[in-house]
Amino acid sequence: MKRLAKGGIASLRRALTVFVGLLLLWWLVTQSSIPAFLLPSPTAVAEALWDNRAYLAGQTAVTALEIASGLAIGVLLGVVLALSMMFSPRLQRWLMPLVLTSQAIPVFALAPLLVLWFGFGISAKVFMAVLVIFFPVTSAFFDGLRRVNTDYLDLARTLRASPWAQLRHVRLMAALPAFGSGLRMAATVAPIGAIIGEWVGSAEGLGYVMLNANARMQTDICFAALFILVLMTVLLRAAVEALMRRLIIWTPEHDE
Repeated sequence: MKRLAKGGIASLRRALTVFVGLLLLWWLVTQSSIPAFLLPSPTAVAEALWDNRAYLAGQTAVTALEIASGLAIGVLLGVVLALSMMFSPRLQRWLMPLVLTSQAIPVFALAPLLVLWFGFGISAKVFMAVLVIFFPVTSAFFDGLRRVNTDYLDLARTLRASPWAQLRHVRLMAALPAFGSGLRMAATVAPIGAIIGEWVGSAEGLGYVMLNANARMQTDICFAALFILVLMTVLLRAAVEALMRRLIIWTPEHDE
């Protein structure tokens, strides 16, 4: 545990160092002759965040709800698809091409159709987020389920474990690291689907704020919304990391 805590502190220090370095570089660039409407200074963005805090907070809540709903549904769908393909090779032959095809179509091409079908409400944005999220979860979890050590399964069968017991105590436990990798990727790309949906058609959310501010040349507000979006993604990824550390307790870091 001490080693894990030290590693977390070291990672935080590196992240803060990179952030401060980028912030300083940004400030230095804005001291040149670049117009403020093209690249506002960090100070201007901070002022925009504070002056529009109530408005941005409301729009952030909308986008956060879309991301959370899409992540929950996407992860659940990915787990169900992976388990279905693992238990039924015939079903795998039918589902895998559909899963791959869903990622071959550019999300920007589907976004206008989803808005047309589901309207300008939250449904189209959630569906877009699900479309982006479920593939990494399905792919990683299915790969983890397939790569279970056969010796463990043979031992479980020798002990007359039921198929459910084999799934719960052997396959799922062995596939957790792979599932964690897919979940980390899903948490990273989760905001993409929601924001694309808001860009195509929406009257609220951070994507709408960015489009509206860009049309009015309010670049500082656009950067403020972008900063909030990045912060949300980082926090979501950190939450997933913390969850996986609690679930996967047999890794070497937990033995310290």
